[in-house]
Amino acid sequence: MDSLYAGWLIFGDGFQQGTLRTVVKRLFDIVCALILITLALPVMLIATLAIVIENGFPVLYRQERVGLNGRLFKVIKFRSMRNDAEKDGKPVWAKAKDDRVTKVGRIIRKIRVDELPQLFSVLKGDMSLVGPRPERPFFVDQLTKEIPFYAVRHSVKPGVTGWAQVRYHYGATVEDSAEKLQYDLYYVKNHSLFLDLLVLFETVGVVLTGKGAQ
Repeated sequence: MDSLYAGWLIFGDGFQQGTLRTVVKRLFDIVCALILITLALPVMLIATLAIVIENGFPVLYRQERVGLNGRLFKVIKFRSMRNDAEKDGKPVWAKAKDDRVTKVGRIIRKIRVDELPQLFSVLKGDMSLVGPRPERPFFVDQLTKEIPFYAVRHSVKPGVTGWAQVRYHYGATVEDSAEKLQYDLYYVKNHSLFLDLLVLFETVGVVLTGKGAQ
């Protein structure tokens, strides 16, 4: 983050989100989300059955996240942890070999199936296919205080996948968040249809290799 300057972020070419840029991205999101939901329906049905058999209901969980311009919304994912994962009520970052994750949860996390319900959030307009991953308000408050320019990542819609997710390993510390922010800010400044296609293509590789899954 030492190489970042406020002037580069505020006045640099590409940082302002133009109308055409926004419209093209939205149309791309809608078309791709509809196609992906259609293709993924059998996988989502299998995931639903597996979760119910192993750990019962609920199959999905909804959690508050910070989205575009700091607006709060509910993210939807397949449940991959035990029902009592945060029984004390305090938000906890997922960690490597987290014992709160169920057996089915480890599989669906490894191949990113747990993220598929977020495609409906893309259709709704809360999310984009590609963008900075949305964080919980508790962590956003903490990271905004500790990392310069962290709030700038909320200048675009959060994504189901992102530049940081395909270019940086999984991390759950302030230091990791600072490193990932550099990728997020690059995306905010330079996002285009081509970059979105590149991220989606690389996401396929991440899914096939299980890179960064926890």
